[in-house]
Amino acid sequence: MKKTVIYIVVSLMLAGVFFFGLRSYGAAKAYERTTASLVAKMLPKSLAEFQLREWAHKLSLGLYKNKKRQKLERLKRRSLAYKEKSIKMMQYSMFLMGGVLLCYFILSLQAFTFFSAVGAGIMLLFGLYTPILMVTIHKEVEYLGDVALSFESKGVLGSVEKLFASGDSVVAGVILLFSVVIPVLKILSMMFVAVFIKSRFAHGIVVFFKHLGKWSMVDVFVVATFLVYLTTNKGDVSRAEIEVGLYFFLAYVIISMMVSLSADRMLHKDKEV
Repeated sequence: MKKTVIYIVVSLMLAGVFFFGLRSYGAAKAYERTTASLVAKMLPKSLAEFQLREWAHKLSLGLYKNKKRQKLERLKRRSLAYKEKSIKMMQYSMFLMGGVLLCYFILSLQAFTFFSAVGAGIMLLFGLYTPILMVTIHKEVEYLGDVALSFESKGVLGSVEKLFASGDSVVAGVILLFSVVIPVLKILSMMFVAVFIKSRFAHGIVVFFKHLGKWSMVDVFVVATFLVYLTTNKGDVSRAEIEVGLYFFLAYVIISMMVSLSADRMLHKDKEV
């Protein structure tokens, strides 16, 4: 009975991890949209119109109201609110995931491996779909001021798609393999091992991913390469902003390592019995 209650509590915590992760994803996408709208208003044509309205406001001694300024201020406030919400929801999700990991001290290794693998899967899901980096290219133009030339904000999957489309198949293939294919297979395999611990395939699966563990830093490497790729200067001023998707992906990397260690220890204990 006690074990059942613990399982229900952990399951509810994982549901909370997914719920707050989903809220964080929604807020991050909304932040992406509002930021794109702000950048659109910093394009040369829009900025020139805005500056003309500002001069009209000053020359009329305030009689002419620049409504675009008011709209821009509201859009900035809304964008900031979405950003703060995405961070807050991500923190709630991470907090609950931390609670699941702390259940290591009260769960069996088999149960801990399964629940942690599910948590790792949730982290990976949002790490792949949620934007991980936002980059804008700016240039200072006389009379107009700070002009936006381009805007880029994508998650891992969106960037893989773009890299394939632009002909960078090698980079796209490496990111797809080490950041999508292998992680998904690893999570599903760890869940299989936790459920079917007596299976003759269980030990082979854990050994395989244990040997693959030496390449676990490739996950981090491809993300670092991806960040460098997006922050390439191109001759103008590049402004990069890390998004919550990166934290979800890094959380997956850490949790997946813990799951592998737990599965390995679980099989060693099973052999001793």
